[in-house]
Parts: sequence; structure tokens; C-alpha cells
Amino acid sequence: MPSPSELLLSKLVTIASKEVGVRETGGNNRGARVEEYQQATWLNPAPWPWCAAFTSWCLRKWLQEPQVMAALKLRDNVAAQEWRCRDASAFGWEKWARARKLPVLDEAQPARPGDIVIFDFSHIGIVTGKSGKSIMTVEGNTNGKGERDSVSGDGVWAKTRKVELVKCYVRLLP
Repeated sequence: MPSPSELLLSKLVTIASKEVGVRETGGNNRGARVEEYQQATWLNPAPWPWCAAFTSWCLRKWLQEPQVMAALKLRDNVAAQEWRCRDASAFGWEKWARARKLPVLDEAQPARPGDIVIFDFSHIGIVTGKSGKSIMTVEGNTNGKGERDSVSGDGVWAKTRKVELVKCYVRLLP
């Protein structure tokens, strides 16, 4: 039987998973959906790498759930929006998590679905599962080969990555 936290985190996984297949349009790091993701950060939309923007967009949507706000002890939507990460850089999410006193776990710790994963190569995604020495994720600004950079990332993809690429995990709920 899943715990209440696992049920709430599964909603975040579902939000991210429903975005798989979104692709850039009109050029590199461009398109209406990319701009929508970017608007979830503190930067204005423009052709910049958007992996953290995608994660921020998912978090913003997840925080609209009343049960999520209650679990995080956020009194209303304003508090939820003030609490969430708006950083457009992957590594900025670790700093945000520490400031919020959220658990930041190294790659040796077991990942759970709904964890935010920050990779050593300045990339970020949402954990959807774990298998052996690999994690399954949903990531923005990547491609079918798993690359992440402002040239070759082209959309939202479900990925399987080696745990050795992980810098840390952010656990949103205990």
C-alpha cells in the first residue's frame, strides 16, 4: 500500500509523464510550450536551455493540488508559489532545497519516484523509477540519445540514466 507521500508524489510523476513528446518548434530552445515552461522561472522566455524550467513548471502545476499544499503546510496558492523553486539552472535547485530544509541526498541513496534529480552535467529531471544502477526519469531539453545541451536537446523525454551521473536528489516529501 503506497504511503500518503508516495501517492502525492505520483501526481508529480504523472504531470511530468504527460509532457513526454513535447518538442521544440521554430528553432533551438524555442516554441510555445518551451516558453510556457520557461515562464515558471524567474527568467523571461528566450532561447535558453530549459531543463530546469520544465521541472519548475511541473512543480508549479503539482502545487496546485490542495492535498500537496496541505502536506507541505502551505496555507494558500500565494504561499505555494513563494515556496517553489523558480531557478532556471539545474544546480540552483540544490541551493533552493537546502534553503527550504528539504532532504538533499547523494547518488548513493536510493531514488524514489517524485524525487528531483540533479545530474553532474548541469541537468535536472524528475525520477519516475529505479532499476538496479539506473534511474528512470522525465526530463526537458534532452533528446532520444540522452544528451543535454542548448544545441541537441529537443524536447521532453522519458530517460533511463546511470546513477553514477547523479549529483544529488531533492526529496520533496518524506
